[in-house]
Amino acid sequence: MIETTAKQVRYAAVASLYHAFFTGLFLSVTLRKDRLAAGELCFQVFRRQHHEKFLSSFEKLGLTGLPDAVACAQYHYLSNGVGGVPVEYMYENDEKAWVHFCHPRWMYEGAALCGMPIEVSHGFLKGWYGQNGVSLKNPRLGFVCTSQDMDGQYGMAGYFKVFDHDLAPEERLQFSPGEIAPAFDPAAAPKLEAGNWPEERLQKANRNYAMEYAKNALLELAEIFGPADAAYLGGITAQLIGKQFYRQTADMLGVTGDSPSAFADYFSAMIDGHDDEVTVETDGNAILVRQKGWRLMRGTGPHPPSVFEAWSQLWQGALSVHNRFLVLETLQRQDYGDDCFEWRIRARGGQ
Repeated sequence: MIETTAKQVRYAAVASLYHAFFTGLFLSVTLRKDRLAAGELCFQVFRRQHHEKFLSSFEKLGLTGLPDAVACAQYHYLSNGVGGVPVEYMYENDEKAWVHFCHPRWMYEGAALCGMPIEVSHGFLKGWYGQNGVSLKNPRLGFVCTSQDMDGQYGMAGYFKVFDHDLAPEERLQFSPGEIAPAFDPAAAPKLEAGNWPEERLQKANRNYAMEYAKNALLELAEIFGPADAAYLGGITAQLIGKQFYRQTADMLGVTGDSPSAFADYFSAMIDGHDDEVTVETDGNAILVRQKGWRLMRGTGPHPPSVFEAWSQLWQGALSVHNRFLVLETLQRQDYGDDCFEWRIRARGGQ
């Protein structure tokens, strides 16, 4: 039996929170903007993610040298598997290979599936799948989508195919809803080299998977809607997710009670679960929590204020469930050039 370490638990708690935030954000944008806006956000997030992760992951996933269609299908099978997403892979030939995203869908967790417009599905298909041939410099490589959840079929499925002609931009993503994905044979599917992927690395990769999508969503919100709307859309989503998932994540971390010190334990554990440096100290009747580094946004910036303002609502939402008579004040901000994020946890006046 593999022992689960405290660090792995913290990784899992962080992954759970960002996974929920990412799903919730598309519901918020659909409700508070419209379905086209949600589709545009999804397209931009997945196009950004594609450019950051697709080719850079080929070697570590063991895909170098494979035929392009096969490499693409194996990429989505392996990379999503590391992120905890159930996917099937089916090889047909060197120029055609299938993927099938199974239920429950990671991106549409729980009942959220019922609130997602088909534009969100089209967004990630156009943003990522239709771009694979461009990134691989193969103008004949495209993706044919044969099933989507929102049109009442069996999940998200389709195949990468090398066609017999160069594809026009509008041909890189095609739809063929009458085709059924072949049966999945786990024994024939690719596997990660076990010695290179110990349990803690897998847990960290799972956390990174959720964090990357949340990061890019926060950045794209500001670019698409502007900082004011981004602070509102991201902030209300983060606050609701912080509230809804506080109990679950606190239980995972073994945090009990409703005192300021108990919330400091929760908050510092979540910061550590990001692999950021964290310190906690008492300041009279209050507690100071300091975070050095912002791994979530590492390698990005400068950021509009909306990125921090939306993200920080995760912790405001969590505190409101932990103890609504406490407040979390921001004293320093790294996005403003301070050397750390610093928060003060204290009781409301008169409490």
